[in-house]
Amino acid sequence: MPLLSDEQLAEDAAKRAGFRLKTAGTKLNQEETTALERHCRNRGVTPGELIRQLILAELGRGTQSNASTDPVLTEVLGMRLFLVNALRPLAVGQKLTPEAFDKLLDEISSAKHELAAKIVSERRR
Repeated sequence: MPLLSDEQLAEDAAKRAGFRLKTAGTKLNQEETTALERHCRNRGVTPGELIRQLILAELGRGTQSNASTDPVLTEVLGMRLFLVNALRPLAVGQKLTPEAFDKLLDEISSAKHELAAKIVSERRR
């Protein structure tokens, strides 16, 4: 009779899969180290935790374009799209109906994320 069942071995292997076993490091001069420590202290995290967050965020950018684009960029693009699309009809003397206004807002809400992801990916090339 085995001491551990296949089910127990599988559970243990699943737990170990989440363990952090590898390191990634860099060297910093004294000025850089001081700046990093100050920054971490202000954010309330350890240097290792901050560096891990930065690495994982950077790695996520290649696969999750919408989730990783800068929300400020996304909102600025949304405002630009809104102004251009709302002011154009008004500039030529057309009226913007409430239905058209609502439709415009809906279109911008979905388009701004796609446009921000496109700009970020083009900037990386």
